[in-house]
Amino acid sequence: MKKRFLQAYKQAPWRIQIQWIGLFLLGLVLAASIAGLYLNISGQAATTGRRIQNLEYEIGEIQNEIADLTTNLAKEQSVEKMKARAEEMGFKLRDPSTAVYLEIPGFNPADSLVLAPPRVNVLSESPSIRSSYRSSLWDWFVQKIWMSASGSATEGGN
Repeated sequence: MKKRFLQAYKQAPWRIQIQWIGLFLLGLVLAASIAGLYLNISGQAATTGRRIQNLEYEIGEIQNEIADLTTNLAKEQSVEKMKARAEEMGFKLRDPSTAVYLEIPGFNPADSLVLAPPRVNVLSESPSIRSSYRSSLWDWFVQKIWMSASGSATEGGN
């Protein structure tokens, strides 16, 4: 009787094989989906890293161009170049003792001339982390759980 009872609930061998094949295929699908997800994320990270490298290269090129233009401007504004351009335009160097000075009514040379401050390129290096990300899990737990529990205990006592 006991043998018949076990045979009634025992599955056929082909069903067991199908179950094992199904479990193997399920594991294979899970492994393939995890690998695909990993490859997708790795691809996005690589693409983003390459974009960052390209942008840094462009920043370097622009900074070099700015340095070249600043150098060219300094050369063009040098004393020798400005003097040559002034002579080319017909200006001549005057002796201050022979120069004629005109008095202009309403002009006061003693008034101080206010100029704009020099331009300074300052990059802000401060981190842009939101305050909600600066607290630890323990701080949040103390604030939310313990403080609210002590607050409700004091309200219940009144």
